Amino acid sequence: MKRQLEFSFSDTGAFVAPRECEEIRVLTEAAFDTLTKRTGAGSDYTGWIDWPVDYDKEEFERILAAAERIKSDSEVLVVIGIGGSYLGARAAIEFLRHGFYNNVPAAIRKTPEIYYAGNNISGRYLAELLDVIGERDFSVNVISKSGTTTEPAIAFRVLRDRLEEKYGKAAAAKRIYATTDANKGALKTVADTEGYETFTVPDDVGGRYSVLTAVGLLPIAVSGADVRALVEGAANMRETLLKKDFDKNIAMQYAAVRNILYRKGYNTEIMVNYEPGLHYFNEWWKQLYGESEGKDQKGIFPAAVDFSTDLHSMGQFIQDGYRNLFETVVLVDESTRNMTVPTAADDSDNLNYLAGRTMDAVNKCAAEAVVAAHVDGGVPNMKVCMPAQDEYSLGQAFYFFEFACGISGYLNGVNPFNQEGVEDYKRNMFALLGKPGYEERRAELEKRCDRKK
Repeated sequence: MKRQLEFSFSDTGAFVAPRECEEIRVLTEAAFDTLTKRTGAGSDYTGWIDWPVDYDKEEFERILAAAERIKSDSEVLVVIGIGGSYLGARAAIEFLRHGFYNNVPAAIRKTPEIYYAGNNISGRYLAELLDVIGERDFSVNVISKSGTTTEPAIAFRVLRDRLEEKYGKAAAAKRIYATTDANKGALKTVADTEGYETFTVPDDVGGRYSVLTAVGLLPIAVSGADVRALVEGAANMRETLLKKDFDKNIAMQYAAVRNILYRKGYNTEIMVNYEPGLHYFNEWWKQLYGESEGKDQKGIFPAAVDFSTDLHSMGQFIQDGYRNLFETVVLVDESTRNMTVPTAADDSDNLNYLAGRTMDAVNKCAAEAVVAAHVDGGVPNMKVCMPAQDEYSLGQAFYFFEFACGISGYLNGVNPFNQEGVEDYKRNMFALLGKPGYEERRAELEKRCDRKK
């Protein structure tokens, strides 16, 4: 039997009393019911709850087939998307595959190099990405429900032009894979007209909850990761969490404890990892929780650090700074590779006391030491332990944090599935760029600039 992801909040004992957990228990169970019975705000976007067992099996097989085609005919895959359209896939690839994925020889990697575009508006970034691709064979997976989101739409224009210039229009179309709305939108229209193979962004799954759909699965499959095991891990976690008992439900416990801390003034949560491969998992988590909970002038601010690296930059602040922080530490029990500290004849660096120990063992001691120091310094700590650096464990982790996020949002009285605030900057940007229909807003912004002068 495969091991389960584990969660512990024992290092919050000095900050969260047992009676407080009991007091919030009823509210947490109510939030659980709101989520699972689909009775709350945004319930139209809860399709991800059952996705690991109810996913489209025919599309899943097409994803695997498309991944094999890309592996066979491309040296490079460019994933075009922003936010939830690429963060989940990047998190998975960085965690599951070689830590220097794009830099190791193809004989070690055995799959195409994978790069990301459409997650910024930097002309330099895109020009230099084209330099990296050079004259090599490449394909594009463009991910956008509408096809009109500015950042990915610009990148797609540029990369589509390069593909058509290199291969001709008809051959280029066979190298473009569009993950978009099933029936409508600019990208769907272009895909149908030009003959791109399409995959679906489900109507009832928001972008930041979409990693286990075609949005994430196609790039992850191209990397050579086992997407069946990824989905299997998520399905296992789903089965575990749908059992309501608060005392055994780790998602309810995580949501409850973080909200107890929030109500005491701990308004910033720092996700901590000790494996570089988890850096983009942190970034995925930041978007998931930031976009889901930051509403109505409420919400826990999600931040992230990579330890032990950031102990030499952020460590001082976390240890001794303003006491509004709590940490959630994500640990990996079994590393995929390891190194042993060698013995030095002169011991000039005074490290022979570590000789013969594995670096993973040293890393885990560092983690224990930091948690103890931070708790003593007034920083509550929770721990999430992934059994291994593999697909099954990652699938469990993705689903655990998604499920807990839904509960936590409802517990704090917000809709965890909308993001109206994101649209504000877009309206201003469209106005300043002269997009038709935004003339009135542009005039308002120009007057504001005149006042500042």
